[in-house]
Amino acid sequence: MNFQAVCRFGGHMLQDATTLAQTIQTYARTKQLNRGKELHAQLLRTEYSPCIFLANHLLNMYSKCGEVDYALKVFDKMPQRNLVSWTAMITGFSQNRRFSETLKTFSQMRGAGENPTQFAFASVIRACVFLGSIEIGRQMHSLALKLGLAFELFVGSNLADMYWKFRLMADACKVFEEMPCKDAVSWTSMIDGYAKNGDSEEALLTYKRMVNDGIVIDQYVLCSVLNACSALKACKFGKCLHSTVLKLGLQEEVSVGNALTDMYSKAGDMESASNVFWIDSDGRNIVSCSSLINGFVEMDEIDKAFSLFVDLQRRGVEPNEFTFSSLIKACANQAAPDQGIQLHAQVVKVNFDRDPFVYSVLVDMYGKCGLLDHSIQVFDEIENPTEVAWNSLLSVFALHGLGKEALETFTKMVNRGVKPNAITFVSLLTGCSHAGLVKEGLNYFHSMEKRYGIVPREEHYSCVIDLLGRAGRLKEAEEFINNMPIQPNAFGWCSFLGACRIHGDQERGKLAAEKLMQLEPENIGARVLLSNIYAKEQQWEDVRSVRKKMRDGRMKKLPGYSWVDVGNKSHTFGAEDWSHPLMKEIYEKLDTLLDQIKEAGYVPQTDSIPHEMDESSKEKLLHHHSERIAIAFALISMPAGKQIIVKKNLRVCLDCHSAIKYISKVAGRKIIVRDNNRFHHFADGLCSCGDYW
Repeated sequence: MNFQAVCRFGGHMLQDATTLAQTIQTYARTKQLNRGKELHAQLLRTEYSPCIFLANHLLNMYSKCGEVDYALKVFDKMPQRNLVSWTAMITGFSQNRRFSETLKTFSQMRGAGENPTQFAFASVIRACVFLGSIEIGRQMHSLALKLGLAFELFVGSNLADMYWKFRLMADACKVFEEMPCKDAVSWTSMIDGYAKNGDSEEALLTYKRMVNDGIVIDQYVLCSVLNACSALKACKFGKCLHSTVLKLGLQEEVSVGNALTDMYSKAGDMESASNVFWIDSDGRNIVSCSSLINGFVEMDEIDKAFSLFVDLQRRGVEPNEFTFSSLIKACANQAAPDQGIQLHAQVVKVNFDRDPFVYSVLVDMYGKCGLLDHSIQVFDEIENPTEVAWNSLLSVFALHGLGKEALETFTKMVNRGVKPNAITFVSLLTGCSHAGLVKEGLNYFHSMEKRYGIVPREEHYSCVIDLLGRAGRLKEAEEFINNMPIQPNAFGWCSFLGACRIHGDQERGKLAAEKLMQLEPENIGARVLLSNIYAKEQQWEDVRSVRKKMRDGRMKKLPGYSWVDVGNKSHTFGAEDWSHPLMKEIYEKLDTLLDQIKEAGYVPQTDSIPHEMDESSKEKLLHHHSERIAIAFALISMPAGKQIIVKKNLRVCLDCHSAIKYISKVAGRKIIVRDNNRFHHFADGLCSCGDYW
């Protein structure tokens, strides 16, 4: 059609279709939808229908401006369509995330006898990914092979991208390797695919191949490779990439800075992570802030994490769900409920309390802080708990030794249609172990693969060793170890050794200690437990022999510490600690408590002291254990009636466990003790563990 002098627009005579097309292209590129609509209206007022050439440009313009329904109206009114028309419509639907219509239009195009272009293929392949249909994706691959387009750069890159997003890395790799030409986009896609599918080592190898092929490196591939380094904690390789970043002048790219901060943080190099972050802190966003905060949390530098969080808020940077999750995790690790409650309030304020990851760490945090009721309450407020949330609650019940509650929760989880995973069974077996539910624990272990298709890993075998050992079924535990398809890990041997100590099995204990020392030569715990076994049998020569080897190897026993939060301050105590300003009052309280609990029936269990000394010295040593000092301090410092939460870095001893039961009775206080294994809730002379832990 001749558009000579067909219309006047914007004060100018539009003389031909080429000029009109260029104008429409400009409006599409600059997203000037209203100007495009005005031009379209002018064309319609001329009583001439736009030719296919112009109609195709209008299709593209409307799609690029997000008005795909306008594009569809133009498409439907076209008396004739060509391959460009079909491709524009298919691409338009894909660009506007209307993926079902993308596939439908592609099918209509094939019905009209048109063979698709590589751009149409790319759009349909993208639609298959978002619709989760690998079946249609494979059909598209077959059609592309039939039409000779599968090895086109654009189609091949999208096919490889599709396969890795469906976690079919073998198929993705095959497509990628068969591509005769590869550009930076296709290489980056494969590196990203390997990294996101957990094969970070292959991602790094693919990057090296890319460099060797002389492909230009840009910020996108650097971010993908740095993410792989983060997963591997490959700081050395990451530093080489950092040098490349500097050589290419990409250090001020926000995405690259974020990836570098995350890489160093994950590797535990917080000095380098901080240096990268503060080079251009004004350009950093919440992503790099969250990475740095999480790095501090993982390195147990909690004060720095919270300091950065405060600074972040002062700068007006809004925290996201990952920021809150890291800080709440820090509160869980430190058993700091007051800070955790404040964070919970902020989470609710910014509407992150419905985020599945945030509410899961809240459940975990309250549980690890000893606030079991709060943990259950948060979980009960979740409308549709995810697998992560269920696992968090199961872990909390296991940590508190509530095996029956863990079993009931597991049943509810399965009945709600939530599929358990390997983590689920670790918590379930741990809960059974701490509650003495041997039969139930063994049944669940044997059901893992048969019923749920989960192959037991070394941590599950370790849980069963612990389950049998705690119950005193040492012969069964030994037989289980001998029949395992894998060798027990350090935790498994340590559990078995601990059980041998408790139940006085010297021969099996020696075997376990030898195995543990082979796995971890520097593990002083194995030698301490072996020494305790000898001490229980009063074999003092053997005790001295073990301790001499420890001294000769310059191995020191980890000192026991307990801490309690009073007000906004955490107070830490060691055994026979005289350093606290209120030490005089604390020891007076300790002496008063000792008189009271002895009168109530407490008898010191001096055989738990693995040293050769007289009875009175043993009693004094037990009386001054760190958890008792912390409890005495809390009793003189906290309001009457308020429950006491004490944290301890080692396992609570038998005598302290007995003493604290009596203290809870004579003092009329609920006392919660979190040792390195689990929680004990003491009240009215009883413990939640039922003296089984």
